[in-house]
Amino acid sequence: MGELLLRPYRAEDLEPALGLWRRAWDAAMPEIEFSARMSWWRDRWTRELVPNNEVIVAEADGEQIGFVVINKESGYLDQIVVDPKFWGSDAAKRLLDEAKRICPQSVILDVNQSNPRALRFYEREGFVRIGEGKNPISGKPTYRCEWKP
Repeated sequence: MGELLLRPYRAEDLEPALGLWRRAWDAAMPEIEFSARMSWWRDRWTRELVPNNEVIVAEADGEQIGFVVINKESGYLDQIVVDPKFWGSDAAKRLLDEAKRICPQSVILDVNQSNPRALRFYEREGFVRIGEGKNPISGKPTYRCEWKP
């Protein structure tokens, strides 16, 4: 992987971001058919997430390899996605550090209980579990986690 560049989302990032989201979630939770959710995801991405959040893209060698979506007012991190080819690199940590920079008072997120890899990552990065819930789309149980400096 070449040098990792973090930059603000641009309109031309739409299609790469949509494909990246599907590939990452297919790898993380193969029991769910994410390709069947692409219409819903495109609509949510363009109408809800991009207009109401900070979206930072991670790029290496001119290719989008990740992104983070965080609400500057609430500190809610909706998505942190890294291409599975780059799992184990510092891309997720760099994106999370950027979210912490954008929201230095607190970052809150929900993580699927059945995603131990993500849970270990967030705990290693200083997040603590503060509650439980249910993913409104999949119905899977989640943990609410929070980071404070």
